[in-house]
Amino acid sequence: MIYKLILSVDKYLSFPVAKAHCDIPCGIYDPAPAQIDALTVVRMMDLMAALEQGEEKGKLEYHNTLSRYITVKEEHAEKAKHEIRVIWGDYIKDTHLEKYPELPGLVHKIMQLGSKSRQTSDREHGLAFIDAINQFAEVFWATKNVKIKKAKAPYAPGLEMVYPDL
Repeated sequence: MIYKLILSVDKYLSFPVAKAHCDIPCGIYDPAPAQIDALTVVRMMDLMAALEQGEEKGKLEYHNTLSRYITVKEEHAEKAKHEIRVIWGDYIKDTHLEKYPELPGLVHKIMQLGSKSRQTSDREHGLAFIDAINQFAEVFWATKNVKIKKAKAPYAPGLEMVYPDL
């Protein structure tokens, strides 16, 4: 009822519409959450592979654990894609595309690899997903004139990541 009342009033007063990727247009963008999500995808793939080698296969506990790993893998692949889409849609400008013409293809590749990582348990797809997001992070930090460093993540699966060198 309140919604209908507000719509009726809006027809006459035309309230301005605010649009932002969050409630407050903060201007804070960082590929780190996407990188961590992609690492989580590979970690879940590793745990799934290890579970397959265990003696519990076929038991209820096995199915419960496998289901949980799959759910987390798929959620984090989608979260990584979401983070990249937000940066792509809200931060990347025409000037960035002029300087880094590979960005559209790279973002498309990330979207495809994220989907492939959801669809399969193939670690190679997960590694390619991380690699593409790291490439995106390199370009992102270059748009801000921030130097980067590469280092292994301090947690499993311990893969090389791109970090700002602050």
